[in-house]
Amino acid sequence: MKSMTGYGKADLSLEGIEVTVEIKSVNNRYLDVNFKLPRALLSLEEPLRKIVSSHISRGRVDAFVTCIDNREGSRQIDVDFNLAKGYVDAAEALCQRLGLQNDLTVTSLLKTPDVVRAGEDGEDLGLFERALKSAITSAVESLDAMRSAEGDAIKRDIEARLKLLKEYADRIKERAPLVAAEYREKLAERMKEALAGIEYDEARLLAEVAFFADRSNIDEELTRLYSHYGQLKNILSLNEPVGRKLDFLVQELNREANTICSKSNDSEITRLALELKSGIEKIREQVQNVE
Repeated sequence: MKSMTGYGKADLSLEGIEVTVEIKSVNNRYLDVNFKLPRALLSLEEPLRKIVSSHISRGRVDAFVTCIDNREGSRQIDVDFNLAKGYVDAAEALCQRLGLQNDLTVTSLLKTPDVVRAGEDGEDLGLFERALKSAITSAVESLDAMRSAEGDAIKRDIEARLKLLKEYADRIKERAPLVAAEYREKLAERMKEALAGIEYDEARLLAEVAFFADRSNIDEELTRLYSHYGQLKNILSLNEPVGRKLDFLVQELNREANTICSKSNDSEITRLALELKSGIEKIREQVQNVE
């Protein structure tokens, strides 16, 4: 079991290229991968995204990539002359229209986006791709190790809370058969007091007790609770993403606890059922962070 939150980092040098990848993940209902890449390497985003999605199935993932080219030798510089001329014409038009002095220089043109850029041939891009794939794989593995460690901690916490919930359920199960008997005694006592010695219909009393016992019977809810406990424990042992399965089962646990509260006419069972709900809510909070 893995958490959806974590952090990983990888540094790599390959043939004069230095690559740093930082990757972090947080909770999210679905998988949402976002890359921050240098503009010249945007075409590599899709293969890098596939590497991430092969390790992670759920969560919001942000990957930050920086590259430094320390190779010797000049690199081809590409100039978009049409775009540069467009900036020059626009500057002249502004000066004429607004009566301003034209202070456009070659230096400012060189700083203008997309006018000048370093050319990348196919061999360079292939080298960057190999470097980035290796770095992103290492970073994701580092992230995965942190997510696994946190997932183990969450698993232990859920198992401990499940044990406590089962104890509450056991106490409810032990208490439930006594409720109808106590109700019968209380009802009989009240009838004796109210009728002051006058004989009353015992069959009617038994019918009333039977109706109360049927209305407050929680055997089915307890059976489903124990079933959900068993399923949840089995899911915790699976070596696969289990967040959605756990989330569904926690909802079912909460549904049964709510029903027990609504059907109970006994203060002790109600108190134990409320403890159940509190424990289930704490498990739900943990499950929200499970992949």
